Amino acid sequence: MTSESKNWKQNLAGLEYAWETIGISNDFLFGKLMRKHPGLCQKLLQRILPELPIDHIEVIETQKSIDEDMDARSVRLDAYVRDDLERVYSIEMQMTDTKELPKRSRYYSAMIDLQLLDKGIRYRYLNDSYIIFICPFDLYGKGRHMYTFDGRCKEDPELTIADGATRIFLNTKGTLEDVSASLRAFLDYVDGRLSDDSFVRELEEAVDEAKKNREWRHEYMTLMLRDQENIEKGIELGRTEGRAEERQEGIRLMVSALRDFGIPKEEIRKKIQEKYQLTGQELGEYLK
Repeated sequence: MTSESKNWKQNLAGLEYAWETIGISNDFLFGKLMRKHPGLCQKLLQRILPELPIDHIEVIETQKSIDEDMDARSVRLDAYVRDDLERVYSIEMQMTDTKELPKRSRYYSAMIDLQLLDKGIRYRYLNDSYIIFICPFDLYGKGRHMYTFDGRCKEDPELTIADGATRIFLNTKGTLEDVSASLRAFLDYVDGRLSDDSFVRELEEAVDEAKKNREWRHEYMTLMLRDQENIEKGIELGRTEGRAEERQEGIRLMVSALRDFGIPKEEIRKKIQEKYQLTGQELGEYLK
């Protein structure tokens, strides 16, 4: 057996294992399930926002791209949702702490607003929006399962700006008794802990059924192969001697692909350090 054939078989086995062990925390699977099962998406939103009356979900788009200007950075949303009262939601699975989520959420909110309001329409008709990140880490280090930001007045915290924009960061590692038992059961499930909660059981059944979907399996493995190729391309570009710009692009490409795989930041740091022998300052530049 040639080394090329051996590597191909190893890659295939790795891809098949990745699909067999896939869970709700994977952004690909999460988006697919929310779109196929709008009832599950509605139940999730009601657990996160129990004060909102949501009769039904009208639109769910997954991996939705928003690119309003050719010179502006585009965004891709895991699950873009609209309910019966025209409120819109972006629900994102965010497995790595990139140290930029607060500003990223701001950008997502702005980009969504741009495509919601047509020219000539008055601002008062701008839809209420909710940007939701589900994370296996505590973004603010306060032990909370949920951090909600809705534009509070600094001088009078009970007064909100009332612009209809809300940003929420969920933390599966929370330690406080600050959310409902039902929401905590979901966050535990994202973190890999199964329970007898009815919604969690529904999600687990949906995940098991999804693993039998040959079309999704093929699509996922194709995306994984593309990401692997990006990593390899980054390595090859980075090895080019005397071509600083290509080396820098190669490292950036590799870091981006590893993040897409959900590799923890410290592991990414270790991998690129081994490949490129970067200084601490250089590592900081690529990983900020």
